[in-house]
Amino acid sequence: MINDEGETVDLYIPRKCAYTNKLITAKDHAAVQINIGHLNENGQYVDGNFTTFALAGNVRAMGQGDSALDTLWKKKAEQIQQQ
Repeated sequence: MINDEGETVDLYIPRKCAYTNKLITAKDHAAVQINIGHLNENGQYVDGNFTTFALAGNVRAMGQGDSALDTLWKKKAEQIQQQ
């Protein structure tokens, strides 16, 4: 829920899988959340910017975690380059 000042005031905001867009439940102990840092043109991580991706356990269990993360990062990298 968002208040009049535009701040989120909910106590619990559920995570969603970035690949399947399904909710990650509290009992999904195989789920991961990964921060990927943005590099400059020299390949150095200096500015502290990163992108967060959450992957559900069923994606990882099917052996598609690597390809899901690769697909998500390629889409995000294109968005970053357009900015």
